[in-house]
Amino acid sequence: MIIEKSEQIIKEIGKVLVGKDEIIEKVLMTIYAGGHILLEDYPGVGKTTLALGFARALGMEYKRIQFTSDTMPSDITGFSVYNKTTGGFDYKPGAVDCQLFLGDEINRTSPKTQSALLEVMEEGRVTVDGITHKMKSPFICIATQNPVGSVGTQPLPDSQLDRFMVRLSIGYPSTEEQMEIIKQRQHHNPFDSMHTVASAEDILEIQDYISSIKMTDEIIEYATRLCEATRDSSIAELGVSPRGVIALGQLARARAILKERAYVIPEDIQECFLDVCCHRVILKPQAKIEGVTTQRLLKQILKNTEPPRMGLKQKIQRK
Repeated sequence: MIIEKSEQIIKEIGKVLVGKDEIIEKVLMTIYAGGHILLEDYPGVGKTTLALGFARALGMEYKRIQFTSDTMPSDITGFSVYNKTTGGFDYKPGAVDCQLFLGDEINRTSPKTQSALLEVMEEGRVTVDGITHKMKSPFICIATQNPVGSVGTQPLPDSQLDRFMVRLSIGYPSTEEQMEIIKQRQHHNPFDSMHTVASAEDILEIQDYISSIKMTDEIIEYATRLCEATRDSSIAELGVSPRGVIALGQLARARAILKERAYVIPEDIQECFLDVCCHRVILKPQAKIEGVTTQRLLKQILKNTEPPRMGLKQKIQRK
């Protein structure tokens, strides 16, 4: 059932985001794993379209906020209004009072406003005037930022970056895909042909099912050793946090589901490692001088860290 549902979701979103099934699958994996997504890419490649497509296909309540320099924390979390009749204060929900929240160009607002998302992303609730309000479930945050055009932007704090399970880039379409996009939009809006093929309840069921996907001690140790290697690197100022290790395990479990397995193999960890860890590693200044990038460092760590043999044996036996 999960595989069929996943294929339907990918097919529906593929109607509006042409030729990007791999990215769609990664976002779907992250949603299954209960994580949040940071889309970092150039303007006009379909970041907002991707979020809208998921909202439509999953039938989730969706809200969007365009982050600007004057966006306030209360725009996100909500605020209290005095009620003359009762003599008390009524809570007015903010933009995060939904199931799928799109924060467009999150790096164009102040760190104070960015930090308003910390509690809801981690705990699914917001605290306003000392009173905690639980948000709807599931709560998924998809945020976007552009890697160029730094004028007027504020880099995300490390604590904020760490709450995103993955950082992904959509990339430019190929010539054929670009032609297909133009043809597709000549006569109608592709969103009009989309159908809702899942529900919030379906996502919650799959998120619960994730915990039943088996991860052996050897696989857990492998994921941990990979992340510890980022902390031990001489050119890394900040390595992957324990939250990052947990995120890597959760995403690997979600990948196993899409590959029709009830267990995680080393390949799942390897395929998720860069997406989960790239934005969590901060390199020392000397790395730039030596021409080392975060991706290059993580690929080297993957190459140098021996995967457990039993994961391969288990895969062969299961076949």
